Amino acid sequence: MRTFLVLICSLALACAAGGAQDKNKSKKQAPKKNQTQSAQHAGAPSAGSQKTKGSQRVTTAGAGGQKTKKAKGSQQIATQGGQIVGGAAGAQKTKKSKGSTTNAVAVQSSTKTFKAKRFNLQTKTRPATVGSVTFQPNRHIQGSQTWQGSNYRVFRNYSSQWHERNWWRNHYNRVVFVYGGWYAWNAGYWIPAWGYDSNAYYAYDGPIYAYNNLPPDQVIANVQAALQEQGYYQGEVDGLLGPLTRAAVANYQRDHGLYITSAIDRPTLSSLGMT
Repeated sequence: MRTFLVLICSLALACAAGGAQDKNKSKKQAPKKNQTQSAQHAGAPSAGSQKTKGSQRVTTAGAGGQKTKKAKGSQQIATQGGQIVGGAAGAQKTKKSKGSTTNAVAVQSSTKTFKAKRFNLQTKTRPATVGSVTFQPNRHIQGSQTWQGSNYRVFRNYSSQWHERNWWRNHYNRVVFVYGGWYAWNAGYWIPAWGYDSNAYYAYDGPIYAYNNLPPDQVIANVQAALQEQGYYQGEVDGLLGPLTRAAVANYQRDHGLYITSAIDRPTLSSLGMT
């Protein structure tokens, strides 16, 4: 009986030991399989997936992100550049255009053609409103030596000369009577013919540019009308180069960068559009 029990116990222990070994063997084989599968996943699919995914991440987050960021930055710079161009340079361009427009208007205003007119003047009577100047032998025009250019040569060379009537007729082909005085045509200018008539009247002693082949009174009247249009002369259009007219001429010359001659000279008439 004792022997039978010992045999049964031994058999039970042997079975238990064998089952345990089989179980352990199964457990050992299972992880190995799992490890193989894991290795396979890690080696082929997983590695490829990670590589692809990793590359995508790097491309997206790294190069792509930087590229996108750089592109965005470029757009921002371009936008800022556009603002700079539109703001600073654009403003300067606008300002310059405005300045050009202003300049163009000024030039157009100064070169506007003034059409010559014929005024009904009382040239046969001696003026009572403007006094006559006094003859001064060999008088030169004050300040004329500083007026440079051929247009002012006649003013630089002018001196008051007294001659009798025949002398004037022999030396000048054209002599006209205006407002009690006689004027001789001298190379495109009218000059007082002092001595032609000892009682002659002259409101101004000096050359008067013979604009449009008009007599001196009509030239002066046209200048007065042109200065009226521009607000420089508020007096009567009477064809007399008196103090009021000469002051208006001087103010116009000063504002337009001309020599202040206070006289009817060619550059002033050209500036007024009287050509």
